[in-house]
Amino acid sequence: MIHSLVKVLQFAAILGCISSGVYYSFCLWSAARFRRGLKMSRSAGPVFYPPVSILKPLKGTDPDIYQSFRSHCLQEYPAYEIIFGVSDAGDPAVASVEQLQREFPDHGVRLVVCTEKLGANVKVSNLEQMMQAARYQYLIVNDSDIRVDADYLQRVLAPLAEGSVGMVTCLYRGVPEATFGSRLESLGISADFCPSVLVAQQLEGGLRFGLGSTLAFRRADLERIGGFKSIVDFLADDYELGRRIAGLGLKVVLSEVVVETHLPAYDLRAFFAHQLRWARGVRDARLGGYIGMVSTFGIMWALLALIAAQGAGWSWAALGAVLLLRGWVAFSVGKLLRDQYMFKLMWLLPIRDLIAAGIWFASFAGGTVSWRGDRFELKKGRLIRIVP
Repeated sequence: MIHSLVKVLQFAAILGCISSGVYYSFCLWSAARFRRGLKMSRSAGPVFYPPVSILKPLKGTDPDIYQSFRSHCLQEYPAYEIIFGVSDAGDPAVASVEQLQREFPDHGVRLVVCTEKLGANVKVSNLEQMMQAARYQYLIVNDSDIRVDADYLQRVLAPLAEGSVGMVTCLYRGVPEATFGSRLESLGISADFCPSVLVAQQLEGGLRFGLGSTLAFRRADLERIGGFKSIVDFLADDYELGRRIAGLGLKVVLSEVVVETHLPAYDLRAFFAHQLRWARGVRDARLGGYIGMVSTFGIMWALLALIAAQGAGWSWAALGAVLLLRGWVAFSVGKLLRDQYMFKLMWLLPIRDLIAAGIWFASFAGGTVSWRGDRFELKKGRLIRIVP
């Protein structure tokens, strides 16, 4: 009986190693395709500078938040405004907005205090109220901790010159704090999350979702899907917004631009809570693809093969091959993202991947998530607040 179980484990582990190797190969191919696309997009592009409203919902402060805000005021772009939104006039982020207004008095920087609570997702509730202050027909929504280069607006908005494009979104790299949790988070962005986005783009013939690092779209298309209020109860609002705009028959384009996010100083508990929230959000949004992720945990499968085979030579070879491919993916995508921190953190990759596998299994053990100090029940992607 035990011998049969060991054989089953060996067989499953071998299949896992093979499927992971195939996935890593797809990651490398997708990254190469994206890199070639970058070279083509830089050589030509329409002159397209529509006035744009940048919407930034806020709650609390983030690392280097003022420098992130300031980067949006240094754009080489003719006409744009920046609208910040908070639920509470006493929010600590307000001080940074007021400082920005003093430094850039002519940049159309405005603050909206959003007094209504339109749904469980307070960020989206605020966006719906901020829209009343937006003057322009082209919109960009990005997270409060995003830092951008001076040509961000012109490069992100360029694909929207084509009527067939409904949304532009961006990959991003993380700048970690000194804590272990923050470093694991940063490594996961470049070595895990971004490769999966590149693979999805290639295998699905384009994206069907957006990333919170940047969502650029037209007001008219937002109105066609029912405005922000139509997604005010969803956890993965960026995913849902992209999915619904794609549902209009429009393309979601992954921009050549890579932006930067400055990560909090997560302790391990906060890191696990954030990862579990993200995992359960993806599980509810893309269940089929999420279940398939189990076949991509190459290091886990290779270690299982090593144990089941009691250290046989072939199992060591399998582990070496998986580690080589996994490191190649991390290096290739990290170079694409210009992530200077990822290369210093690659030694943590086996630990990060084993944690990711553990979180994947844990994500099926319940449906609750913690977000900004509140707890919610997650049902079919929608948030239901848990009253203490």
